[in-house]
Amino acid sequence: MPAFPSPLDQPIWTALATQQAHLGAGDALARRYLADVAPFAAVACETEAAWQALHRLLMPGEQVVVLSADAPAVTDALQATHIGTIHQMVATREAPARIEESGFVTLGAADSPDMLALVARTQPGPFGKRTHEMGSYIGLRDAGRLVAMAGERMKMSGYVEISGVCVDDAWRNRGIAGRLVSVLRRQIEARGDTAFLHVFGHNHAAIAVYERLGFALRRTFALTRIARRDA
Repeated sequence: MPAFPSPLDQPIWTALATQQAHLGAGDALARRYLADVAPFAAVACETEAAWQALHRLLMPGEQVVVLSADAPAVTDALQATHIGTIHQMVATREAPARIEESGFVTLGAADSPDMLALVARTQPGPFGKRTHEMGSYIGLRDAGRLVAMAGERMKMSGYVEISGVCVDDAWRNRGIAGRLVSVLRRQIEARGDTAFLHVFGHNHAAIAVYERLGFALRRTFALTRIARRDA
């Protein structure tokens, strides 16, 4: 595996090549998460051979998304569609010493149907049947109904991504998302890791919230959808 200045410069690749290898497939050139875990994929370096290796990991009609410094120049056998610009933000200030955690519950496999239903209502981003296996998830229930959640996604040495942050419309503007993120961040930091996250560059409201919670922009990526042309 090639060396990078920081594991965060290739977060998908680094996670799949290390702590989350059991959740993916691939080789020394290209890797991807299993389809029911996450739609993310990565190549070790942007070469013709690496893109061909990614092509072999895709079924006809299947799509994955990749992060790259610029729009990737893929092999002719693949089709690349630019989705948007992603801001990678890293926790730079210490998490609050005291955070209101009342009502939060730990979520697991048994909660997967409720998690998928909440995602369908709130559209926080990619979330599959096994996404909860990527890390710890916590949520808030009202009369048994899951109304908010957040969890951990990509993991690598020293860093854990916070993702899946979503709140039902009727429960917005109560500071719940910020509390969820802060609780997760404190748990991550207690293990000696640094929390980071990804957010679309045009989502100014979310970026402002994360900045208030102590996250700062580290770098930007191009988010690209990749599919086989022979689909």
